[in-house]
Formats: sequence, structure tokens, C-alpha cells
Amino acid sequence: MRFAVVVFPGSNCDRDMYHAVKDALQEEVDMVWHLETNLENYDGILLPGGFSYGDYLRTGAMAKTSPIMKAVKEAAQKGKPILGVCNGFQILLESGLLPGAMLRNKNLKFMCRTVDLKVKNKNTIFTTGYCQETIRLPIAHGEGNYYCDEKTYETLVQNDQIVFTYGENPNGSVHDIAGIINHEGNVLGMMPHPERAVESLLGNEDGLKLFQSIVKNWRESHAVNA
Repeated sequence: MRFAVVVFPGSNCDRDMYHAVKDALQEEVDMVWHLETNLENYDGILLPGGFSYGDYLRTGAMAKTSPIMKAVKEAAQKGKPILGVCNGFQILLESGLLPGAMLRNKNLKFMCRTVDLKVKNKNTIFTTGYCQETIRLPIAHGEGNYYCDEKTYETLVQNDQIVFTYGENPNGSVHDIAGIINHEGNVLGMMPHPERAVESLLGNEDGLKLFQSIVKNWRESHAVNA
């Protein structure tokens, strides 16, 4: 499986994502600059964390206008797995690939620590590798307070689109939401960083199972379609 890590001006978790795929997952991966317009040669798309365009206007608001986002949307329509982490999640929200919006943390401060996450939906292409109910992943954000109106929330619940929730809410996110998926099931946005938890040296390997799930489900789907 071949992954693309999309790099925007201000991305700072792109190398973490690259390392997670290349060294921990041992799959093919390229860093792809935001001015590129073609992602056809890639099987999975990864939008890393950071501060794209310095978070001017709003987090992700300028990144959504980058040339590569048209290709990201085309990949989403084709059913390719797309993962947006932290700033990547914010970009997916701004681009309309996921519902809702991001607000500043309730304490108005940047926070960086490891948190407990509940895996609410184990049946997505991103989470089939999880057996346990709770995992631990790092967070590092100033605007991770996910918001949506009650109608949208009800839709997320009905369609089982809430993938992760916080054990103890660190940022004020509505209904403790930490990660959601699109209705089609191939676009996941999450604030915690799975790419920073892929080796025991880094504290734990809970994030590696997410990437392994992507690869396993992709290979199985392509074996069926071959």
C-alpha cells in the first residue's frame, strides 16, 4: 500500500507521520507538497498536524484552498482511506469532508499530554485492529474543541460516525468527541496523534493499530476486487 503525507506550509507533524508509515508500518510513503494536484498513484492520504498557513483566519481555513485539496476530495469520492490528524482534522472540517467545526480549547490554552480515548466504533477501516475499549494517545492542540449542533450530533450517532471519544474531556469538545468519520466510512478526522504512539520507545503502540487496520482492510478489499 502506498501513502501520501500531504505537506502544507506550517505542517510540523509530517515527518512523524512519514516515520510511522515507513519505519513502524513498513509501507511505501511519500511527502507530497500542497501545490501538487494529482494523488492518483496513492492508495491512502494522510493530512498531518501542525499550523498550516500559521492558522491565519481559522485553523485549516487557508489550507482548504490549496491546489492539492481538490485531489484529496477526488480521492475521498473514490473511497480511498483519508486520515486527518489534529490540523489535518481541522482541514477536513473546513473543506466540508467532515461535518462540524473547531473552537479554541475551553481553557484558551495550548495543551500537550497523553489522554485516554474510548474506541466507540470498532467496525471502521481505521479501527478493526482494536479489541480493547480504551487506548492512550497524545494530544497537542490549542483549537481542538469540536463543535456541532444537536441535529448534526444526532446524525453522527445514528450513523455510528463517532469513532473516538475522550475518557476525560480535555478541551470542551461537544459530547467528548475526539474523532469522527464521514458517512461513507473512508474519511477519518481525529485530534489525538496516533503517529506519535507507534513504538514502545515513545510510550505505547496504541496508534500503530490504526495504521495496521487501514492496510489490512485495504488489502482485503483489493483481494476481493481482484
